[in-house]
Amino acid sequence: MPPSPINKTFVELVQHLPNFDYTREITQLLEDHPDGIELLNAVIDQKLVSKDDACRLWADTLGVAYVDPFASVITEDAVAAIPLEIAKKVKAIGLYQFGGALTVALASPNDADLIRRLGQIAQIPLSPVFALPREIEDAIAIHYSNEKSLEDSLLGLERSTVFDQPDLASDKLAAIADSDTIVSLVDEVIYFAIRERATDIHIEPQETQGRVRFRIDGNLREIVTYSRKLHRAIVSRLKIISNLNIAESRFPQDGRFSTTIGTQTANFRFSTIPTQYGEKAVIRILAMSGKRSMLTLDKMMISQNVLQPLRRLIRNPNGIIFVTGPTGSGKTTTLYAALNEINSPDVNISTIEDPIEIRLDGVTQTQVNSHIDLKFSTILRSLLRQDPDVILVGEIRDLETAKIATEAALTGHIVFATLHTNTAAQAIVRLMEIGVESYMVAPSVIGVLAQRLAARICENCKEAYTPSREVLAKYFLDEGLTDVCFYRGKGCSHCRGTGYKGRIAFHELVVITEEIRTMISEKRSAQDITRAAAKVGYRSLRYDGLKKVLLGLTTIDEIEQNTSFEWSA
Repeated sequence: MPPSPINKTFVELVQHLPNFDYTREITQLLEDHPDGIELLNAVIDQKLVSKDDACRLWADTLGVAYVDPFASVITEDAVAAIPLEIAKKVKAIGLYQFGGALTVALASPNDADLIRRLGQIAQIPLSPVFALPREIEDAIAIHYSNEKSLEDSLLGLERSTVFDQPDLASDKLAAIADSDTIVSLVDEVIYFAIRERATDIHIEPQETQGRVRFRIDGNLREIVTYSRKLHRAIVSRLKIISNLNIAESRFPQDGRFSTTIGTQTANFRFSTIPTQYGEKAVIRILAMSGKRSMLTLDKMMISQNVLQPLRRLIRNPNGIIFVTGPTGSGKTTTLYAALNEINSPDVNISTIEDPIEIRLDGVTQTQVNSHIDLKFSTILRSLLRQDPDVILVGEIRDLETAKIATEAALTGHIVFATLHTNTAAQAIVRLMEIGVESYMVAPSVIGVLAQRLAARICENCKEAYTPSREVLAKYFLDEGLTDVCFYRGKGCSHCRGTGYKGRIAFHELVVITEEIRTMISEKRSAQDITRAAAKVGYRSLRYDGLKKVLLGLTTIDEIEQNTSFEWSA
């Protein structure tokens, strides 16, 4: 689409003024031009100024604050204060109530008549703020989604006779999958999952029906069921946007897709597998580019007996530090927090990721691409010619990558990497099992952090209780605890009646000592390494998890589900 006269004039102005004062000129243009939103979108789309800076300038001209709906607290009661039809029509969404007023994000916050009418509808005084129209529209799609609207959409589709033919040809199936009704349904499922903070969406065929389940706070929850006749169309829609073959249902397929939400991009990994009743699909919600919150090590509530030695390790000039744990255990978040801690202008940090989940200022980030055979090992080999100080390898999957990483650690680089093992000590053994010689592992690895995530007790409905003596004896026999309070969530609207909202991490850290290096050279077992690590402060995952229980952050049930008893040191 050719640029509008407004956008074209602005771009030409920028191109002809090498010393362009963006702030002053943009402010003047926005004030002078009647169609400022169109100009504002042009400024943001062409990346002449950052989105937040441009929106703040525009909000300043209107005399209000700017709020990004995707970086703001949005409460359910605030959303419910404005009916959906009105919110869509006037591009407005309630954010939160504070001080007897409802803060509302509007595309036109200076429209006094609109604010008056919305106040009458909400029956509360309004505090208007500015947000981009496209961000308001997507925030409405997400925050007004719920089980009932999803069920209504599915029931509407089930009444259609279009889906009654079980053996549609590929071209007809593709046409149905591209229809507005299926597109809207799939979008609604994804928006609802984002609203519910889900990490995975399971779309499953069963004998008589299909069902959608979300993994929220580590636990699967059934969201909705639907007629089996809709299943192929839903999966086909997901295959189309993931660039997969909709005609092939006999073999597993994997792909990726992205969707624009406001001015950001949400990334997803998609997988199908054949089952006895049809194809099961799972969508992993990876991250919204630029909007995934950056946690620091201080904010991760890491126990001090782990945090202090970890901080010393990440400041080493060379060596490998592994973070281990199953998929979805927060390894990437911990690695980013560690990089953020040492990120400075005098340190050259480079990362290899699949995918890039958080953008770090001042860090060179590269994404692998399997379609052109751009693998971890290929990029890592090239990175070593880029004069790096710190290298992050998103995942060590093969012998070639493992060897290059250990060689990098031995030649003066600090390397952060992940492995999939159950305990910290097992990572050292795994490295040798995949083919790295013990004489390379022993001097290169300096520490291994194992991590798990447990569901966090909902702060809104948290209550104390006294556990039975049997429970105390089972978990705290050596501690001598006889009278202590535990906590649990009663269940409320904030946590959807589960008693949990959010996640909390617990860890174990093996610091490699000279004794352990000798054991590695001798190819000793993970159990021997664990016993040696205990001499210098190592405590097991379960030990750290139980500390989080005593602090009232999670429950015994969660620790039981996420650790094995034999891991206690």
